[in-house]
Amino acid sequence: MKLVFLGTPAFAVPSLEALAAAGHQICAVYTQPDRPAGRRQELKPPPVKEAALRLGLEVRQPERIRHCVGELAALHPDAMAVVGYGQIIPPAILDIPPLGILNVHASLLPKYRGAAPIQWAIANGETVTGVTIMRIDAGLDTGDILLQETAEIGPDETAPELAARLAPVGARLLVEALQGIAEGTVRPVPQGHSQATLAPILKREDGLVDFRWPAAKIACRARGFQPWPGAWTWWRGQRFFIWKCRPAEVETPAVPGKLFSQGRRLFAACGRGEALELMEVQAEGRKRMDAAAFLNGYRIQEADILGEIEP
Repeated sequence: MKLVFLGTPAFAVPSLEALAAAGHQICAVYTQPDRPAGRRQELKPPPVKEAALRLGLEVRQPERIRHCVGELAALHPDAMAVVGYGQIIPPAILDIPPLGILNVHASLLPKYRGAAPIQWAIANGETVTGVTIMRIDAGLDTGDILLQETAEIGPDETAPELAARLAPVGARLLVEALQGIAEGTVRPVPQGHSQATLAPILKREDGLVDFRWPAAKIACRARGFQPWPGAWTWWRGQRFFIWKCRPAEVETPAVPGKLFSQGRRLFAACGRGEALELMEVQAEGRKRMDAAAFLNGYRIQEADILGEIEP
């Protein structure tokens, strides 16, 4: 089958590799432009670009896919595959491939439509998610479902870990869906739109922790909002990141956000009289460190309450 592939992050790489291994003719790979990264702000290619070049495929990196209608039509693809491309596919492109545009979406649609389904599923405390292959239409992840597969979320699993585990599942399902479409064995199923939930693109403010929340809710957000925006709060007038934590059954002070320690273990008081053990943290401008290293470098004071900004 003659295909055009659109994708950008590491999550999309297994899908591109699987399509190539299955013998499909990938006539072009579209991905986001190289972006500055790191302290030196050097241009870094997206993971899909690196994979496509390794596979000997043509790479195109337009700033806006909506400006590429003519060149996409000139490729005459049978179908297109989209995996985390990073831009909305405009209506003018939808009708170009006769077999449609397939999308690998990391949730069990119609749940968690949007740009960050893995992150929000974990942050909301879900224990089950999955991958959906859908046919893109003019809506936001509203197209017909072609294939789905469920997957459990581990109790300590972070968003990057879950993404790495779901990526090969999506790749396999994408290949199966294309084969099923060609053979007429895959039948589109409309989504139950009344059951839809959203997973909007993340903002820095989403990571802000309210220590009046239960400990489990904070722990879920810390797992879900990695690597960005992270779970963060204010401490001594600066940002304070919580990278690894877990609910703990210890006696706590009455004030939510109060920092306290027991031995070499660090805790914060939460809502409902609960406690959160802070296992890996990062003060603004410093490196990540475990609780023992933090306690070695900082003296916890009576006035240390996470979430309060000093005047």
